[in-house]
Amino acid sequence: MNPRLDFFGNPVAAKVLRHINAAGRAVTESGLPHTTQELVKIRASQINGCGFCTDMHTKDAAAAGETALRLNLVAAWREATVFTDAERAALELTEQGTRIADAAGGVTDEAWADAAKHYDEDQLAALISLIAVINAYNRINVINRQPAGDYRPGQFG
Repeated sequence: MNPRLDFFGNPVAAKVLRHINAAGRAVTESGLPHTTQELVKIRASQINGCGFCTDMHTKDAAAAGETALRLNLVAAWREATVFTDAERAALELTEQGTRIADAAGGVTDEAWADAAKHYDEDQLAALISLIAVINAYNRINVINRQPAGDYRPGQFG
């Protein structure tokens, strides 16, 4: 499978990616736990069918010490006992924020309140931003049919 265009080599796309990457760095440097960030990126990527991002973030998480058990259970996090209450709240917010068009009311007050029990205001801002950023990456890669499987941990710095 080949991508529809060389998105990483296109000057317009490069400019867009620089801005999205800058937003991503702000989240990375926030107080939101790194493990939570990777779980959010993986779950949104799974929902959106983004093989490229799922490949990237599962490999990056594994390289950072995440266990295969937890990585294998992200898609079934509701039934899994291996995630903390805070991680579960972040995953719920991720699912509702990613599937925003599927729910007439968007993200529920219950999901927000649960996340707010575990994360402070700065972390919540980072979590919202992360959900938006990973969804943007997912859409770019899915639309472009960016192939998955060849990513190496840390490949993009």
